[in-house]
Amino acid sequence: MKLKLSFLAVILFTALSVNSQEVESPKFGKGLFNLVGQDSTWTMKIGTRMQFLATSTWQEERETESNFLVRRARLKFDGFAFSPKLKYKIELGLSNRDISGASQFTSNAPRYILDALIKWNFYENFELWFGQTKLPGNRERVISSGNMQQVDRSLLNSRFNIDRDIGVQLRHHFKLSDNFIVREIFSMAQGEGRNITTGNLGGHQYTGRIELLPFGKFAGKGDYSASDLKREAKPKLALGVSYDFNNNAVKNRSNQGSYMETDTGFYETNITTLFVDAMFKYKGFSLMAEYADRDADDPFAKNSDGTLTGDVVQVGKGLNLQSGYLFKNNWEVSGRYTNIELDKNITGKDKETQYTLGVSKFIVGHKLKVQSDISYLDVDNSQWMYRLQFDIHF
Repeated sequence: MKLKLSFLAVILFTALSVNSQEVESPKFGKGLFNLVGQDSTWTMKIGTRMQFLATSTWQEERETESNFLVRRARLKFDGFAFSPKLKYKIELGLSNRDISGASQFTSNAPRYILDALIKWNFYENFELWFGQTKLPGNRERVISSGNMQQVDRSLLNSRFNIDRDIGVQLRHHFKLSDNFIVREIFSMAQGEGRNITTGNLGGHQYTGRIELLPFGKFAGKGDYSASDLKREAKPKLALGVSYDFNNNAVKNRSNQGSYMETDTGFYETNITTLFVDAMFKYKGFSLMAEYADRDADDPFAKNSDGTLTGDVVQVGKGLNLQSGYLFKNNWEVSGRYTNIELDKNITGKDKETQYTLGVSKFIVGHKLKVQSDISYLDVDNSQWMYRLQFDIHF
């Protein structure tokens, strides 16, 4: 790992030293520096961000547990090559949480790469994406972890999201009127998550999404940034529906979770996931709502003789409602209600309901902020959780 980091440092130093480039110093939060080719045929913006998290949890008749960690530490590179119509993005994760998950399917190597993506605007409003990035699933997941309203995403996201994968996406948008915008996305991916080097074990994963923005674009791409930091002068609304079909999936949460193993290899079944979501913002007030539903053709993994292995697809549904108000001094209060109902007859798991109250101070928007929240998880062994997090983005 030290060798890899040293190699990366040498690349950055060399990039800054060569005479064929011009180095610009952007504003805080807009990247560490921008590289521009002398002939302006390419650019590269380099940035970094960190999140430092403290967590304390306690339950009845149990000792309080506390944890301190670097939640995220990342390097980001983006720009265009040859033409502004050909863009790219690379994002590397360096914290333990970012790179965890080494297995035989990742060549037993840490999962450094989050995004490695090329975007080609090949015709009018059509854009082709190729590489590894987030799939067009639930809105909360696509919102960057650096642009969240509370310390972390909801239980709905952790139970149902389809995260990142390797494949191709076709994106298009058009206007129904002067303000009404429609976006369409189609994705075909490998179907087993990010950084998989050994596979494809099952089939492929197909995702379609449509978005409606009846009142026009949000300021600063606010439909994919939590909290109304831009204080929309007029009401803005975004509605989205995603449908995901993972053909012959081998993991218990579509392309996420754990592999379902049998006596002959891996169990395969078709898994579908539906997401319906909305984002509304107006004068400091924000509201985000999401619904998720997962199903499978046969959720019970079986051996060759028909006996159950014990692995099951995590089928069920979830609802998340989240709202907040940003005061003029850039303090925000927010609340969240999340309800998860996995099919108990299949998963054996009880319903989960979580209530979260958050308070945030935005010093330089999402680029420099302090966030805290307290959550109550209503299950058999009810649990309280307090979190405090500091974010800084260059």
